[in-house]
Amino acid sequence: MADYERRNGYRGGNSSRKRQRYRGRSGQQTRVNKAQKLTGAKRTTILTAAISAVAESPVKKTEDEIDHIAKAVVEGYEDEEMRNTFLDLSSQLIVEQPLKIPFVAAIVLAANPKKPEVAEEILSRAGKAMQEHLRAGAWREVKLVLRFFACLQGLLDGDGVFPILEDLFSRAVDLQTASSEDGLGLELVKIILLTITYLMASSATGLEEQALALLEKTDIIASTPHALEALVDPYPGNEEVNTHEPQSIIALLQRQLQNEVGQAWKLTCVPRPWKSAAEQQPVEEGQKHSVPEITIPSPVSSGVQPRLPEIYFSVYADQDLETVPPVGNIASSVLRDALVDTINVLDYNRNATAKFLVELDCYFAPDTFVKRATPFDKLRDVGEERSTWKPEDVAVDAVFSQLFQLPQSEHKPVYYHSVLTEACKIAPAAIAPSLGRAIRYLYRGIDAMDLELEYRFMDWFSHHLSNFGFTWKWTEWVDDVELTLVHPKKAFMVGALEKEIRLSFAQRIRGTLPEPYQSLISEAKEKDTPDFKYSSNQTPYAAQAREILKLLRAKSPDSEIAVPINAIQELAIDQGHLDVLVPSTDAFVTSICFLGSKSLSHVLSCIERCKERLLAIGSSSEPARRQIITSVMAYWAEKPGVGVNIVDKLLNYTILTPTSVIEWVLVDHLARGKILTHAHIYEMVASTIHKVMNRERQIAIARSQRGLPIDQKALLDEALEKERAEMKTLFTLVEDALRGVAEGSADATAESADQDDEGETLLRGWGRRWLRVFRRKLAVEEVWLLETLEAGDRTEPTPETGLNENRVDDENGNTEANGADGVDMMDDEIS
Repeated sequence: MADYERRNGYRGGNSSRKRQRYRGRSGQQTRVNKAQKLTGAKRTTILTAAISAVAESPVKKTEDEIDHIAKAVVEGYEDEEMRNTFLDLSSQLIVEQPLKIPFVAAIVLAANPKKPEVAEEILSRAGKAMQEHLRAGAWREVKLVLRFFACLQGLLDGDGVFPILEDLFSRAVDLQTASSEDGLGLELVKIILLTITYLMASSATGLEEQALALLEKTDIIASTPHALEALVDPYPGNEEVNTHEPQSIIALLQRQLQNEVGQAWKLTCVPRPWKSAAEQQPVEEGQKHSVPEITIPSPVSSGVQPRLPEIYFSVYADQDLETVPPVGNIASSVLRDALVDTINVLDYNRNATAKFLVELDCYFAPDTFVKRATPFDKLRDVGEERSTWKPEDVAVDAVFSQLFQLPQSEHKPVYYHSVLTEACKIAPAAIAPSLGRAIRYLYRGIDAMDLELEYRFMDWFSHHLSNFGFTWKWTEWVDDVELTLVHPKKAFMVGALEKEIRLSFAQRIRGTLPEPYQSLISEAKEKDTPDFKYSSNQTPYAAQAREILKLLRAKSPDSEIAVPINAIQELAIDQGHLDVLVPSTDAFVTSICFLGSKSLSHVLSCIERCKERLLAIGSSSEPARRQIITSVMAYWAEKPGVGVNIVDKLLNYTILTPTSVIEWVLVDHLARGKILTHAHIYEMVASTIHKVMNRERQIAIARSQRGLPIDQKALLDEALEKERAEMKTLFTLVEDALRGVAEGSADATAESADQDDEGETLLRGWGRRWLRVFRRKLAVEEVWLLETLEAGDRTEPTPETGLNENRVDDENGNTEANGADGVDMMDDEIS
């Protein structure tokens, strides 16, 4: 009885059984509710995964994926979490994964007949987003949202997207009328032309007349050569015939679309995933929707980057087999635009970017490409009616078009390096051969290539090899080893090997080279620490210099270090030196370099301790200031990249001035132009110029902020004028020196007895190439400054817009990265 009472609580059996039955029903209901909630959450998760991965699989039928997603959206649309998930994710995909825009549109088209609220809500969201993008001058995002609208043209009321395109064209005309050098108007025309492409591929019909009328209007702007096209030509050529004719992207687009008119708008490469939905239920049966009300600002915002005309660039232009779309085919523009946007939008995830590039054939019409990783030689076996376009070639071409974008790439070059590296790791059999053909093409045209692009190519080439064991078929270029040192191809070889050594070490690089190349890497380069020249008693002032080194190593006070320095100066006076600071500075700086040769942190520590004396040297004597550079570069003569890094840090400490660096290169060591052939010298000058421009930009950005007090604005105006004057002085110095080389008048270049005719011609070519680069930098800087100041004076912030953020880009030409073997002695520099 006791056991029974304990088991039943002794509260009356009947009542307890009723409560148990009640609790049983309640528990069962709770479990049902939880199951329903879990099912709802699971459905949302499944929907998220399905939308995120739409069209990514080559083994799944995309039309089935779209139908499945549309059905799930329709059935679960009343679930707030599921509805918001779909709308949020779709809105993100439009601007973050441009390749998927037609497929997102197809989902909306498939859902519209049964659930018109889906289309209505997503159109509303996209319209609001586009208005914000217009206000901010985010023209890529404007273009992508317009593309989404164009793909939905079949369910839009009236003229759909065409009125927006007409408004954009009106703004483009206004901009072009105001200035023939305007670049934003070209961007607006490009957006219009690309949107027309997707409009004509949409499910809508009867658009031919409107499209043709708009094409006739855009022809006025698109077919007129831009005044600044010559500045951004990637192949300006040399004195010989230039076979690389620059082709403007919008001019190509205009001609390509005009060709499509005659072919009944086939647009064979554009995906049409909405065809399946239209076959099951014609779009006309679904509810029509109005395009969101969108106002194009007047004047339009230019954004934060100066816009110059775009030139079409391809590394597969001269092949006997067509592996990328020819420039006469609209596919060349459609594929390139979608890939370029994907690359630049996803800069925060190089792995995802590389995956999209490797799988790009999933996102375009069937039969656009041959099978992935088809060997180049096998393309001859493809039937005449079938495409020979290799998806990996199209992908690599798009990345190089951004890496070699002038005047500068959108992101740091190292990002594009990393994308190619990741793509090569994901699909080595497909990507590696494509990269090999690209390298050979670029190397063949190196003497006609823009100098800035040559150094970007050199940076990428050395960095890429460092990630794959420094292996390359150097035997293909063995004949060029015998070229003169001033020949562009020989200069490229030497510069590339120098950069490889910076990313590894000389002995390792020497082991990867065939015998004819061995002489390009001297034994001195294999030393971890260069010799201290004052160790030899044959060197003047050797005893005093060794004493300076001893005191620096002991971290003695400056008063003690001054004793041997003064001794050198007294000896210099006796020997008749015009500036006694020059020899004492050489001994002092060489000692600092030797003491700090282990790493960048070591040399920076020495500079910090000796900063006051170094500053005093520069303020006392300009020749002594330039002697600091001479001593640094002489000590690191076998590893000049390290010397350039130290000079850059001395600029940051204001121990050196930009003028002193430029004068050291272009006045003291010009050597009739021979110094211009060295990659590290270009790096030094470009970095120095960039520092000056960057300082000016920071002041201009501060000046352009609205709401500044008048006195603060006056101070910034004064500082800006001072910086502009310094920048112009610097560019004038560069211009005068380089013009002398380009015209053959620098230090009697033309009359030099030790230089043959070919050598003189090559040196003049180097002068012209340098001159072109720095003239472009000045022109771009003037355009940027004018646009920034005008934008600041013209626009006041509103509660909705606030202040636009302006970004100051880093110098693009000099990005370094670690290789597979670690880094050089300056490893502390890399963050």
